[in-house]
Amino acid sequence: MKTTFILRIVSDDAKLAQNVAHTAIVLLDEIEMTLSRYIEGSDVFRINHMETGQKLFISQTCYDCLRLAAEAHEHTGGLFDITLGTLIEHQKNKAAGSVPSLSGMLSIDPDRPAVTCVTAGREIDLGGIGKGYALDQLKILLEDWGIESALLCAGASTQLAFGPATWPIELGDDHNQQTIKLNNQALSASGIGIQGSHIVSPHKRRAPDYYFKRAWILQPSAALADAWSTALMLVDAEQLRTFDAPQDTLYFETSSGIHTLQKLQATLTE
Repeated sequence: MKTTFILRIVSDDAKLAQNVAHTAIVLLDEIEMTLSRYIEGSDVFRINHMETGQKLFISQTCYDCLRLAAEAHEHTGGLFDITLGTLIEHQKNKAAGSVPSLSGMLSIDPDRPAVTCVTAGREIDLGGIGKGYALDQLKILLEDWGIESALLCAGASTQLAFGPATWPIELGDDHNQQTIKLNNQALSASGIGIQGSHIVSPHKRRAPDYYFKRAWILQPSAALADAWSTALMLVDAEQLRTFDAPQDTLYFETSSGIHTLQKLQATLTE
């Protein structure tokens, strides 16, 4: 997943916290070995090398993550799309030549953990949801071990807090900063400051003109927060005028600072 996971576990039992942290690391390795498109033999690697008409049975972990990605695709109006792997690689690597054309179709079995390659050509990349999915699974693990409160972080991009403790989280950097309090929610961020223009639009064959430098979203699920923050980077000013979301769940960084959705919408209508 190309990031550093940090677990801040609240417990009076140091030995318990140590043991659960070790178990969590083992789980993270298992998730990585299943969802990475770069590890030969992983479920995603095998899906990406399927031929037309082939059906592949996969692990429950991969199946659950794919189902969540399909939900996110629907909720975001198609802006979040995990089947753009060839375009993502082309854009991230700044490859020469024309942008690869999109072709092919994959089908997720609604009743059992299987994927069918209807037509070859699509490649899955779970980079926009995998970290959040992993955090959600870590939360379940920690709760099963009796941990009542923790802050789980996948780098600086996605964070998940649960339990009675409240965690101050800083948005932005030293020059442009805002602090929020995270409690029983997930916060995810996407932006172009570190990886550059790596977020691909399913509707355009060229790199999008991003309206924001960064976008943050608060959600109950880390996986959906991860997916939504990716999709938000593809929203333009016109779409934002009528965008609907609860107060103080979305934050955007522009050249004039960090704004809530409502504040940004107000500036667009002036």
